[in-house]
Formats: sequence, C-alpha cells, structure tokens
Amino acid sequence: MHVPDGFFNAAVSIAAGAFAAAGLGVCLRRARRELDDRTAPMAGLVAAFIFAVQMLNFPVAAGTSGHLLGGTLAAVLVGPYTAVLCVAVVLLVQGFFFADGGLTALGVNITLMAIVTAAVGWFVFRLVVRLAPRARAAIPVAAFLGAVVSVPAAALVFTVLFWIGGTAPIDISSVALAMGGVHVLIGLGEGLITALTVSSVLAVRPDLVYGARGLTAPLVLRTAGGDTFVAPEPPPAPARSIRPLLVGGAVVAVLLAGVVSFYASSSPDGLEKVAGDKGLNAQERGHALGGSPLADYGVKGVGDERLAVGVAGVAGVGITVLAGGAVFYTVRRRARQPAKAGA
Repeated sequence: MHVPDGFFNAAVSIAAGAFAAAGLGVCLRRARRELDDRTAPMAGLVAAFIFAVQMLNFPVAAGTSGHLLGGTLAAVLVGPYTAVLCVAVVLLVQGFFFADGGLTALGVNITLMAIVTAAVGWFVFRLVVRLAPRARAAIPVAAFLGAVVSVPAAALVFTVLFWIGGTAPIDISSVALAMGGVHVLIGLGEGLITALTVSSVLAVRPDLVYGARGLTAPLVLRTAGGDTFVAPEPPPAPARSIRPLLVGGAVVAVLLAGVVSFYASSSPDGLEKVAGDKGLNAQERGHALGGSPLADYGVKGVGDERLAVGVAGVAGVGITVLAGGAVFYTVRRRARQPAKAGA
C-alpha cells in the first residue's frame, strides 16, 4: 500500500505530513513507557523483520498481490506507540534508500501504514483479549483478528483521503468497494503472518510479548472450610538474556529478505491494482530517488537479478536495524534521564 508521488494534491500531502509528524511526536514520548533494556533491541528487530517480510508479496486474487503492513504485529510484540515508530522507520528506509513510496506521500504512508494499522489493530486486539478467557491461546487469535481488520481500515482511510484530495476524479463508492474488497483478502494474509509470528515468540519468550503482559490471572485457593484467598505471587524469575532471540530473529530476517524475497509474487499489490483499474494513478510521478543505488530493491551495476535482490534485501535489513536501533536507543536513553535527575 505504498502510495507513490502524484496521487494527492499539495493540501492533503501537507496535512497528512503534519498529522504524521504530530503522531510520531506523541509516539516518541509515549514509547518511553514501553521501552526498556530488553524491549528496545526487540523493537529494532521487529522493524527489521517487518522490512524483510514486506518484500514478500503473496498472491491474493485476480492477478493481485499483497504484503505485510506490520502495524498490529509490532503493537502486540512491542507496544502500540513503539509499533508506530517501527513501521515509520521501515517506511523512511524504503522511501529514501529503495525508492518505494513517494517522498511527497510520506506523510500519507505513515498515517495509513503506521498510525492507522497500529491504532486499529491494537484496539481490536485489546478488545478481543478483554472478552476472551484469560489464557495465552487468546493472544494469537486476538492478534490475527486485529491484523485482519487493520488492513481494510487503512485502505478505506486511503479512499477517503483520495476522495478529499486525490489528483484524479473518483466514484468513492466504487473505489471504496474495490479497495475494501481486495484488502480484506490481503488482511487475511496479514493476520496469518501476524498470528504465526506472535505464536512463535510467545512459545519461546512470552515475557517479551507486550500484548501478553498481565495475562496470568491470580491464583485463587479454596480451603476445606470453603474460604477462598488469593495465593501470593511467586518471586520474579531471573532475567533471561534476549541475545538468542535477537540473533535468531536477525538470521530469519536476513534469509527472508536475502533469499526468499526473490520468489515473491510479481503481481501488482492491492493499491497498484485498484489504481490502475480505477484511474487513480493518472497523475503518478516517478520517484525523486529512482536512480539511487538500491532503487526498486536491486543493486545498480549488478546484472544477476537474484543476487541484486538478495544484496538489496540484506542491506535493507541492516539499514533498518541501524536506523531503528538509533531511534529506540535514543528514546530509551531519554526515558532514563528523569529518573537519574531525581535520584
């Protein structure tokens, strides 16, 4: 759903940019409560994983493909505010290094793919968890449903924005139906990827899944006389190293971006397909950085396509880790300063 340059007029582009900037400012402040010495590096890994999986377009229907957006996945793993930052880092890396997503549309893309997906996905996730029995099995199910809903929600917000300030006339009902329909299918793929990833992390390190915090209900004991009381909580287990998960996750991200991505579907994604069918791309412009060395997930001067895609994918994972690590380390460091000042 990467919106290219030329889809929106200046007014909507500027307004979306201002909204995205304000949203990121709020998330930078609120993420201080979500990030600690373990979740900060975890957030960098989540951003790199989202970058890698976004390279894996999967077929959906009628010559259309889709890819992970990642807002719900990140929200469940590292928290909703940090999730917005994760996806925003990915979009910035894609836009400036890989010419994926227009620079003038960066505010629109952050609004749709980071803020809307994380907010909607997290809301649905928390609602399902609250209504479901307090059990670990509810977490992947809630993550699946949150992810499924978040994708068509972002598609419908795009439709409204295009109706307000798109550069081509549209029949909003027709475009909304087309965008909503194809992105419901893409949402199912998003939900499966999200549920599988959350389940995998939950199985090996449930303490690192933000959405699972506070899930365990207190143990209520009943005496022979019928009296009940809440058993005292056991002492916290010694902190386990996060390094094995970080190394394993990084290896998976590199393999996905460097090897598996070559076999991704070449069909246009949902937005590209609808834009072509409905004429939304009438004023589309080429990317300002289309001649950059890693544009279109290749490497300039490398003739072997498989090698070029692999090198670009691995480079993207590395750049995202560095960029995300810098952001999350800075946020975490600032979160510590008030505590030190008051000590």
